[in-house]
Amino acid sequence: MEGLPLEEDPNLLVGRETSDDAGVYRLSDEVALVQTIDFITPVVNDPYDFGRIAAANALSDVYAMGGRPLTAMNIVCFPVKDLDKQILKEILRGGLEKIHEAGAALVGGHSVEDPEIKYGLSVTGVVHPDRVLTNAGARPGDALILTKPLGTGILATAIKAGLVSEKAQGLAVETMAALNRKAAEIMVSYPLSACTDVTGFGLLGHTLEIATAGKVAITIYAERVPLLPEVLDSVRMGLLPAGSFANRNFCAGRIRQMRSIDPMLLDILADAQTSGGLLIFLPEESAWDLVGDLKAHGVPFAAVIGRVGAAGDTGMIEIA
Repeated sequence: MEGLPLEEDPNLLVGRETSDDAGVYRLSDEVALVQTIDFITPVVNDPYDFGRIAAANALSDVYAMGGRPLTAMNIVCFPVKDLDKQILKEILRGGLEKIHEAGAALVGGHSVEDPEIKYGLSVTGVVHPDRVLTNAGARPGDALILTKPLGTGILATAIKAGLVSEKAQGLAVETMAALNRKAAEIMVSYPLSACTDVTGFGLLGHTLEIATAGKVAITIYAERVPLLPEVLDSVRMGLLPAGSFANRNFCAGRIRQMRSIDPMLLDILADAQTSGGLLIFLPEESAWDLVGDLKAHGVPFAAVIGRVGAAGDTGMIEIA
């Protein structure tokens, strides 16, 4: 978009400038629209599971802004002349299940004939204009809470290679397919500072976005970060997706290691996630209460994983 004319509108509360999860446009003093779009290529073999994961991934952006999804539209690319249409139907069935679970309505969509399968959603939600969460609000003394375990990118690679157990594969799929709805509904009762969801840039990349936007340094306690089973085993076998290498290289100049950290753990922190958890920032004195609340209501992996340092040392991540 560099060099293209950008419009100015006082009702555009969140636009392109801050690398947030969705755009927010104020309709009235009480209601703002949250708008997002996301689609992905298959990360699992089962078309129904792929549909569930892709839909949960797209819906997550609304939750990350503190919003509630209202409507969704399918975005589909499919080689209709080469593959059975039943595969497409299963993808759409999985997506529709998640749309309904979110309490939203499917209102249509668009399809393109394409040799590579792609699926996702355009989602519209609502939020109160005064309660919009962005990635620019982290404050010194805030704690970081992560609501889902890491490792889906690595395990997706291991699954394709047939090098992961059925149990670990099943947990990875269900983790990706799980909506962030419950976590979002619970967190808005707390004094939140910022929020994002952990997806393609990995935990390191999305934390760096928060640190840069908030002009703070953020410490991640590496060994507190929840991981999916068999992720470390997969890293030891060298099953790292290309996106994870790119994320680690991109963040390398903005990371300080405060002690010796297993390089494989750093690879996992950079792992490109699909439909990852929410990364929530709030005052430290409220963080443990929120974690307990999340675990009591079906978000079992929620954990305090870090802390925001003093302002001034901006856009840095410290690994402790």
